[in-house]
Amino acid sequence: MNESELKAMKVAKVIDARGTACPGPMLEAKRAIGECPVGSVMEVQSSDSGTIVDIQRWCKKMGHDYLGDVANDGFWSVYLLRKV
Repeated sequence: MNESELKAMKVAKVIDARGTACPGPMLEAKRAIGECPVGSVMEVQSSDSGTIVDIQRWCKKMGHDYLGDVANDGFWSVYLLRKV
């Protein structure tokens, strides 16, 4: 997905993990995914660039879809679709 498609997406849950280092953003995403209905989108905001790779790997392992990421001013928004 491109940046404008990601930004226009309806997000069920936003996780603000800016200012926390690895593994903080990933742990917060793991805790929050259960609050998202299957088929919904979660956005993880993180100032740690490693979160992008961590989320990609976790999605592959858990069966979720990594949709992409958007660079913002000082942080990234990482989008995933809950599948299971």
